Amino acid sequence: MAARPADPRAALRHTPQSAEGSGGLPEQPRRSATPSSADAEHSQPRTPSPEPVRPDPSGPPAGGGERRSGQPRPAGQPVAMRRDGDRLRFVGAATRRIARGIDLDEIVMGLCRATVPTFSDAILVYLREPLPVGDERPTGPMVLRLRRTDRIPDAGDADTDNGSILAVPLPPQTELASGSAELCEVRVGGALAEVLRGVRPVFADTTAAQAALPELLGGEPSLPTGQRVILAPLRGRRRVIGAAVFLRRQDRIPFDPDDLLVAGQLATHSALGIDKAVLYGREAYIADELQRTMLPETLPRPTGVRLASRYLPAAETARVGGDWYDAIPLPGSRVALVVGDVMGHSMTSAAIMGQLRTTAQTLAGLDLPPQEVLHHLDEQAQRLGTDRMATCLYAVYDPVSHRITIANAGHPPPVLLHLGGRAEVLRVPPGAPIGVGGVDFEAVELDAPAGATLLLYTDGLVESRLRDVWTGIEQLRERLANTAQLTGPDHPPPLEALCDEVLDMLGPGDRDDDIALLAARFDGIAPSDVAYWFLEPEDAAPSRARRLARSALARWGLEELTDSVELLVSEVVTNAVRYASRPVTLRLLRTDVLRCEVGDDVPQLPRQRQARATDEGGRGLFLVNRLARRWGATRLSTGKVVWFELARPGGGAS
Repeated sequence: MAARPADPRAALRHTPQSAEGSGGLPEQPRRSATPSSADAEHSQPRTPSPEPVRPDPSGPPAGGGERRSGQPRPAGQPVAMRRDGDRLRFVGAATRRIARGIDLDEIVMGLCRATVPTFSDAILVYLREPLPVGDERPTGPMVLRLRRTDRIPDAGDADTDNGSILAVPLPPQTELASGSAELCEVRVGGALAEVLRGVRPVFADTTAAQAALPELLGGEPSLPTGQRVILAPLRGRRRVIGAAVFLRRQDRIPFDPDDLLVAGQLATHSALGIDKAVLYGREAYIADELQRTMLPETLPRPTGVRLASRYLPAAETARVGGDWYDAIPLPGSRVALVVGDVMGHSMTSAAIMGQLRTTAQTLAGLDLPPQEVLHHLDEQAQRLGTDRMATCLYAVYDPVSHRITIANAGHPPPVLLHLGGRAEVLRVPPGAPIGVGGVDFEAVELDAPAGATLLLYTDGLVESRLRDVWTGIEQLRERLANTAQLTGPDHPPPLEALCDEVLDMLGPGDRDDDIALLAARFDGIAPSDVAYWFLEPEDAAPSRARRLARSALARWGLEELTDSVELLVSEVVTNAVRYASRPVTLRLLRTDVLRCEVGDDVPQLPRQRQARATDEGGRGLFLVNRLARRWGATRLSTGKVVWFELARPGGGAS
């Protein structure tokens, strides 16, 4: 069996005065000659060179070797603190330990570890349930919950590693507080309420505490006698938030009146720390929720492209930032890919990021070119303030043409990983950051071959105190190329695994900023799965549309959908040619679903309405809504597109 760990109480010294005051109580033997290093900070302070003590005829010799009864006194007996300096040093060390905690559990543990065993043999900490936050006014009766108990292990307890204090509820058979209740409702006007309102710690043998402790601990608890129990209210900045009970065993010297001051100091610092932790927890929760709601909860599943994303805050203690990413479906099976970074790490940065992201989504819905989107974002940032700066990269991928159009506003360039394993940094005009004002943005159109992967990221991934941004971009490019070599030239690496590999390039302490990462795997749509026609805006257009759609379905082996497609195409095309002045477009796409798109030059969007029995029209969109799997209408800069989708027979998307 391992040797019992060192007891910090060995640092306490016994004086003749304390021995006389304790009435000759039996003393506990020392467990080790010196306290362990883990308990050194909160152990009883010792003076480097003890002051000589005058012999007391009523006490033991100054040397402490024997009592007048002739019985030897065990060395290392814990005693009360002799001088005010000892108490000040103890309180200073204890409050420093309590102040280290950030969250609620750390602060409560700090109080327990700082007081047991130096100040007391056991402690019970009760906290209000639920804990009020800030200026909240609690509703209902005050309820205290036993949050934590610590005690010195009994002689029969198993040895623990490193001399740690047992942090378990006190067993019922202990002499310290048998039958302690976990929940306690504080009765208005009761004895416990009066003690808590008084704020100051009290001994258990006072009249008020004798009535309050049974209410707190439940039933008739068996407590040590002779000023060995202190009840200390925990009061935060505005209200009582709990209580702490300090206990000493019968074989240890009792508390003295100066210990009430020590208990009061510990209770005050702990209560203020708990108040701070609750406020911090609420702010962290709000910041977390704000950041979470500002970013997309899930990514869409557009046709012809697969998406994956990652977001890492700069630190767990400061989770808010201005980095964001987004994927926005566009008409014609296209998708907009956006990544941006607002300068700063604060709630303000997160709020500005949310406004810019909302603006980008609105502009994407208008199907504006990428450079126009950045131009309007720049104007919006200037309206928000003169110092609202951000970088942004906006790209639009078309799976039919296998092309991507990109515009950049001061953001790091994207990296394209080709199917063969070659990774290249795309040459995109950098542009000026959003918020500068008066700057033109330029867009470039590039090939986006099937099987390639486009990686959009914020500068937190490639820039840190250890490297500049271009060094980081080169390391990212090499990392992507090396990862692609593992799966061979004909198989691109899995998208989720690729994102994890990219983040693994960050070493310990190599991250100073938030990281937003958006990866897009281009699958595209094969030309054989696309049918596209122009229809003149004339009365014969619906019948021609039905004939063309029937021919395409026969070529694709989807004859089962012929009746439904002909009916819906006829209704949508009829509505388009009624108001159009230019040719109407009709496009069919065969992917996991059958998608039909009808475009015209009229910007007004169709609206479903309930037709009356006498109306000759108004039922077209009603039929589309009933028969189609999904449908919608999107306004374009040149008009609008009305689309609907039908599930493919035998395993189509549900």
